[in-house]
Formats: sequence, C-alpha cells, structure tokens
Amino acid sequence: MNVVNPPYYIGCPSWSENAWRQSLYPEDARSTEFLHLYAQVFNAVEGNTTFYARPAPATVERWVQAQPEHFRFTAKFPREISHGGDLREHLGAAEDFLQLLAPMGPRVQPLWLQLPATFTPDRLGELAAFIDAFQGRPLAVEVRHMAFFNKGEEERLLNRLLLDAGVERICLDSRPLFSCISSDPAVLLAQSKKPKVPARPAALTLFPQVRFIGHPQLEANDGFVRQWALKVAGWIEEGRTPYVFLHTPDNVRAPELARRFHRQLTTLLPGLPALPELDRGPEVEQLGLL
Repeated sequence: MNVVNPPYYIGCPSWSENAWRQSLYPEDARSTEFLHLYAQVFNAVEGNTTFYARPAPATVERWVQAQPEHFRFTAKFPREISHGGDLREHLGAAEDFLQLLAPMGPRVQPLWLQLPATFTPDRLGELAAFIDAFQGRPLAVEVRHMAFFNKGEEERLLNRLLLDAGVERICLDSRPLFSCISSDPAVLLAQSKKPKVPARPAALTLFPQVRFIGHPQLEANDGFVRQWALKVAGWIEEGRTPYVFLHTPDNVRAPELARRFHRQLTTLLPGLPALPELDRGPEVEQLGLL
C-alpha cells in the first residue's frame, strides 16, 4: 500500500490509540502492529512519546522496522531537557538523546524543542547556544510565553534568531479547541493543558510546522481547516514541504480530522492523491464504517 508522498507531511500526535480500532485500524489489530499500520496511511507523526520518556534501544529498533524510509518522526526533546532549567546545562543529555535515536536515521526530522511558558525572552541566549550546539540538524522550536506573540521586539528577536539559524518556529493553533464550550472532561482537560496563544503561521524555513488542536465536533473545525489548507497549499506552491499534525481533545477522532484536512487540501491542489484506506475486513464494510 502506498502512502501519500511529499509535497507535504501529515499525521496525528501519536499512533497508539486503542480507540482507533473503531475508525482506522482493523478490529483485531495488535497494539504492536499500530505503528506499522499507521505508517501505511500517514507519512508523519508527532514524537510526543519521547517528550515523556526516553525509549529503550530495543523500542527504537522496533520503530525502525515499522517505519518506511520516507516516514517522518518529529521527535521531541525529553521534558527534562526542554523544561529543566538552563538549556545549556542539558547539552550532554540532548546529545545522548540524539545518539539513542540515531538508528532511525533521516526519519527523525525535524527535532522539536517544545519550550514551556516559563521560557521568557531574557533566556534567548540559552536558546541560541542550544541551537548552535546542534547546528546542521533539522530543528523546530515551539514557544509559549505570551511576550513572543505580541508582535513587539521580543517576538522580532526570536524570529530573527530562528531565521538566521535555519530553525523553524512551530505554529500551534488552539483556536478551534478554545472555541468549544463544553463540560466534557476530555475537552476541559485539553483546555487546561494546551496553551491559548495566537496562531503564528510561520514559514522561516522550507519546512513549516503546524499543530492544529481541533474542536471535538469535526464539522466545527471546517472554517479553521479551510484557512490552513489555503496556507499549506500556498507553501507547497512556493516549494516548501509543510508538516501538519491534527489533534482532537482526546485524540480519538484525530485520524478523521486529518483526513478532513487532506480532503480540503485536495480541492486546492488537483492531482494530490487521497490518503490510503486500511483493509478493515468485510464486517466493517458491511456495517458502513468505511
């Protein structure tokens, strides 16, 4: 089965949702098969798992076997590096992390450095030193302190640092999530954890990075999806290769939202193939779930 090839990468925040047996994976799929199945449909995934825990070397080897060479895994630096104080004090740990992922080769790109809201503009020197230490490795940075979104000197300095270093600024669009008024625990949890920051559709490099945090009702995302499809289509026409990752509050419907985005993009880029469908068996087809 062929997956969508570049001109862009599309995926979800993870591949390991058991609930996706209802919409993406065959009902009888084993969890150890999920990544292999996921990579038959999507060509990229957010490396959230590495933010929370470093994988064992044997796990990395399994990932290598499950991912085709064209697949992209945007591995996040572990939180003890990105959230553990002065970035310059964690350069050794960061290099150890990269060595751990080395068997995955070019699949790991770009690396993501997700900085906390406590990372303020007066710490840009730390970021500059960190970037310089890993010069030559594809890197993208997400910031959450509001000073970096005020269109003032702090934001200008950040963007200039990243632009000069060839580092992308990750755009997180949480507008759809925060447009939802709900008592659903999954929505409330997502709203408590995700930053409510302005969307910044940056394209500082040839590889723009977008994280779209969706509304739980898929159709409520359509206006936002249309905006991003227009932006992504424009980037592709400029010769860039965007990465787009789609979330929902509990991520149960993230694959459906990703498909929804891709279908919108195909209306703007004639000839872009549809995302593949996994064979989910005759019973699923009879139930009309495909």
